[in-house]
Parts: sequence; structure tokens; C-alpha cells
Amino acid sequence: MTQEELLGGIVIPIDKPRQWTSFQAVNKVKSTIRNLYGLKKFKIGHAGTLDPLATGLLLVCVGKATKRINELQDGDKVYTGTMVLGATTPCYDLERAIDNYYPFAHITPALLQSILPQFTGTIEQVPPLFSAVKINGQRAYQYARQTDTGEEAPLPTPKAVRIYEFDITAFRPGNPDAANEPVAPQSTSPDALHLYDHPQGTVPSHLPQIDFRIKCGKGTYIRSIARDLGMALDSGAFLSTLRREQVGDYTLTNAVALEDVEQFLA
Repeated sequence: MTQEELLGGIVIPIDKPRQWTSFQAVNKVKSTIRNLYGLKKFKIGHAGTLDPLATGLLLVCVGKATKRINELQDGDKVYTGTMVLGATTPCYDLERAIDNYYPFAHITPALLQSILPQFTGTIEQVPPLFSAVKINGQRAYQYARQTDTGEEAPLPTPKAVRIYEFDITAFRPGNPDAANEPVAPQSTSPDALHLYDHPQGTVPSHLPQIDFRIKCGKGTYIRSIARDLGMALDSGAFLSTLRREQVGDYTLTNAVALEDVEQFLA
């Protein structure tokens, strides 16, 4: 790819690894382009943030393609992942440790299917406190991290989001009798962090889990769906893995690993 073609505008579909922020992924692409083309200044950005613990499709826009960021962010999304039932965390995922446990023996596939209609169509959703939405001009995650010092954080404003499909693709019942089993430490090896497989050892093994596929409109927080699903079940729930499979017309099929960006541009 020539420099003129690059600056004329391209969209690079990146497969973001686990525990990378979207900002770090964009910086990695920026560094690769600078080294490859010798450019000091050029426009670059991404269309839709992925949480650090999420993996999958991150659209990085370069050159004149940055003008398309708003358009791309408006595209429908497809996510797959795993939710853990019977417990909650303050951020609705594994960024923080479990803070409460709840009964779960009553949760069955039939009960899950009976409440899914509550989570399709246009629904009201409160974004997670650990998110990039703004509260009084400040990012919600900045407020959230202030709570570690004892300062009370205001909740984000509810908003309407659109859920087109919510399918449970697997259900693994829990084992209440194993509640006192020790939790193995989480693996931090680079290879393990990139895997979409459930991160074994990060949650108590006695808790039930569901795998899901969700197709939704812009601005939807899957972590909030996990929280609300737990409440609807008269229990608790949090997100343990999340992978973005599609954004608009872009899918993971042609996504590029960060280490392969230079080859993609060749």
C-alpha cells in the first residue's frame, strides 16, 4: 500500500487481544505506520471502544477514513461471550473481584428462556460505572476509581438501546456443594490472555455459566445486560468473557492481529 493510499483513507479491522485497551491498540497501529512510512503526523482513531478484558473487532481508521468514525460507530454489533450467574462484581465483569454471592439453584434453562424477551427490542439501560460515558463532564470510570477512596459516585443516566437478538448458546449448571472449593490464580501468560476460551481459574468453579450471542445497536453495554439478567433471575450475574464478532459490515473473518498490521499494509 502506498502512502497516498494510506492517507487517502483505510479502515484496519483489528482483532484486539485481551487486557489491551483500545487506546493501546491504536497506538500500536500508529507506531507500525510511523516505522513503515516514516510519517510523523497523520490522522488515526477507532470506531467504538472495547473494554480491556474484551477481545475482538476494533475498527482502526487512518487518514481520511477518520471522517467515517461516527458512521461506523452507528453500525449494529454482534457479541459472543460468557456470563457467570449467582454472583456480582462492582464493574459487572472481572476487572474487580466478586463482591456478593446469591442463590442460583432455582436457575434452569427454562427460566432463562422465559426472561429473555425482557432483553430484546428497545430497552432502558444504565451504563456501568466503569465505562467511558460522561457524568457531569467526567468519565464514569474516573468516578468509579474515586470510590476506592470512599467518595460516593453518581450513577450514569439510563438510556434507550436496541437489542435485536439475545440467544443463550450453552448452559452449565452450578454445583452448590462445591462452594468452598479454592479458586485457582488467573493465568497472565500472553498466550492465555489472547484466548477466547473461558479464562479458567478466574471465577469459583461452583457457579453456573451461560454462553451467549447478542446482536445489538450502538451504545449497548453487554456488562449491563449481565447485571440486569442477574436481577431478573432473582440472583446475580457478571460478564466473564466478551468477544466482538461484527461491527456493521465488518466481521472478524478478515480481522488482523496487531503483530500482522505491517503485513496487512504491504
